[in-house]
Amino acid sequence: MIAEVIIQSNAKDLNRVFDYKIPTEYEENALELIGARVLVSFARRKELEEGYIVNIKKSTEYEVKEIAKVEEKYLNNEKIELAKWMSKRYFCNIADCLKLMLPPGSTRKVSNRVKEKNVNFVTLKKDEDEIELDIETGKLKSAKQIRILKFLLENGDALISDIEMFADGSRAIVNTLCKNGYTEIIEKKVERDPFEFKEIERTTKLTLTEEQANAFNAICDSMDDMLFSEFLLYGVTGSGKTEVYLQLIEKALNEHKSSILLVPEISLTPQTVNRFIARFGKENIAVLHSKLSIGERYDEWNKINEGRAKIVIGARSAIFAPVKDLGLIIIDEEHDSSYKSEMTPKYDAKEVARFMCKEENVPLLLGSATPDIDTYYRAKNEEIMLLELKNRANKASLPDIEIIDLREELAKGNKSMISTRLYEEIQKNLNDKKQTILYLNRRGFSTFVMCRNCGYTVKCKNCNINLTYHANTNKLKCHYCGYEEKLVTKCPSCGSEQIRYFGTGTQKLEYEINKLFPNASTIRMDIDTVSKKNSHEQILEKFKNDSIDILIGTQMVVKGHHFPNVTLVGVIAADGSLNIDDFRANERTFQILTQVAGRAGRGEDKGRVIIQTYNPDNFSIECAKKQDYDLFYNTEISLRKQLKYPPFCDIILIGFTSVIEQEVAKVAGKIHEYLKNRVLKENLGIILYKALPSPIDKIKNKYRWRILIKCKFGEEITDLINDVLEEFQKLKSKSTKITIDLNPNNMM
Repeated sequence: MIAEVIIQSNAKDLNRVFDYKIPTEYEENALELIGARVLVSFARRKELEEGYIVNIKKSTEYEVKEIAKVEEKYLNNEKIELAKWMSKRYFCNIADCLKLMLPPGSTRKVSNRVKEKNVNFVTLKKDEDEIELDIETGKLKSAKQIRILKFLLENGDALISDIEMFADGSRAIVNTLCKNGYTEIIEKKVERDPFEFKEIERTTKLTLTEEQANAFNAICDSMDDMLFSEFLLYGVTGSGKTEVYLQLIEKALNEHKSSILLVPEISLTPQTVNRFIARFGKENIAVLHSKLSIGERYDEWNKINEGRAKIVIGARSAIFAPVKDLGLIIIDEEHDSSYKSEMTPKYDAKEVARFMCKEENVPLLLGSATPDIDTYYRAKNEEIMLLELKNRANKASLPDIEIIDLREELAKGNKSMISTRLYEEIQKNLNDKKQTILYLNRRGFSTFVMCRNCGYTVKCKNCNINLTYHANTNKLKCHYCGYEEKLVTKCPSCGSEQIRYFGTGTQKLEYEINKLFPNASTIRMDIDTVSKKNSHEQILEKFKNDSIDILIGTQMVVKGHHFPNVTLVGVIAADGSLNIDDFRANERTFQILTQVAGRAGRGEDKGRVIIQTYNPDNFSIECAKKQDYDLFYNTEISLRKQLKYPPFCDIILIGFTSVIEQEVAKVAGKIHEYLKNRVLKENLGIILYKALPSPIDKIKNKYRWRILIKCKFGEEITDLINDVLEEFQKLKSKSTKITIDLNPNNMM
């Protein structure tokens, strides 16, 4: 008997199966080996390579080696087929897709985790690109050191015992890596059970409104028919979408079926989990997201794999959880861009969910108050069923929204971040002992530092991007690569002392609010304040318990949160998302403004929203003020049709990166020439744009170029892109890498 094996490698020429003889002791039950991890001898490599058995056949025309060792079986036929489909759709290796479906934390079964609450972890000190460069250039030569670094890159922080067990390392090698600045030892608190300290009062299901009941019944019919159906639950903020989710999952649970619920932000996970624990108890729920430790993630994964947890809640990657007897997939806030991965494989969790639901004949439910334009277009064209919740569940009215023209504020001499009107409303809320949320989607104190004498701006040495000033550390920081440097007092270009801060971030907003309202209690929620474990939950709990007057934050405060005592929301600068090089700029502005406005007035008191902007006439801002999604959609879809943007086409971004500027430009130019000749010769009906530097043309010391294609994605285009990848291989550029991104969320 012969096994077809996928070798664990990201090399393009290894994205295919290799034949190996099955050891005699496994021949009788050979079919059961499909999905097993194996160790095999490959090419002339001294060490055995990892691989996965994806098929069994009786014979092969080749003379083949025998599998050296059969290890654990974590994959089934369904996961293998999913990986094959992903590989084809997202132009990546099958092995990279299979890795997403393996247990978190290691590549082999975890059996003896340390029990101590405080243990030493090994963590990376250098970033991924720098490590990879050192390996490629031969600066790092030790195979064992390289193996440990790759293990940490794949799995995150790890115990020394994990490294010894799974990476064939030792404490001495780790010490050498620490000495050379690649790693460091940190102490971390280990909590294997994410719910260990949660004591949550149980709740019972609520009586559904007529709108909720209609939606619930429609999806139930699909579950009963055991046929694939896709639904869009379009409900205004506060309309009770989550209660519909809860009761659908209860139905699946009663039928011994599993459910997957995806949420867009890690910050939403604790709140969502709490509601589900209150309804179903800890024992039925598993949670998967990146803020858990390796051990916690592995244990949660194993809980699902063994069928003990029937409800899976998590961010994007939770879609690959090893659920048994799938009954339903729900994607909450389906419009959110975080469902699209920006790392290889560049998959879209919504597309993956759709494939899984079709294969399993179960419904897929997408929920949002501001649906993705593509999703709503499909609903309007009856490709998916539209279910609407037009009213808030507790009969609360939608908030009143007021637009403040910041140009008029400047004309009046108000140079503050806070308009006169917003100041008055914050003061009123403080007097009434009500809570306020202030939204600004920029972290840091100032967005850039510039010399007023010569115009010099302080940029990152690794990226072509301005450094942001962070007051708490008194340092300038790059938000792309993490580079930091001390604050300059003299201009490096002209020597002038006229160095000034420009722009605003959440740190500066917090400083201004504390100055304007010294008696108010404030808390800030952005990536700088939530880096520690459980910090999301701690901040939200503090705010929820009414001990905090004002919550200041970035997009983390926008989505899904339910705070009944919040009656005022202030948007400090609504223009930030408009001024980006992306055709979705208007859509994202409307979504953010509508979502953040939806945090106000969810209790008994009427909500108020104040939106500050320099572009009050922009149609996305006007539609957000009216809270009129249909008006926004009709305007936006008309523009997209004229300009041939999705959903009327697909966009393929071919990206090139290299540490050598001339090389990446040369390679991108040659690939563009190849594409141009193919398009002219074969009349493919695609729109091909020139090879140009990316809007941010340098990140982490790598120069970036791109080619954009507009097309209708299908087999013909798939073949074309695969030919492009082959053509790229022929160029044999050692420094340049290529990536393919289908319908990218980030055009930068």
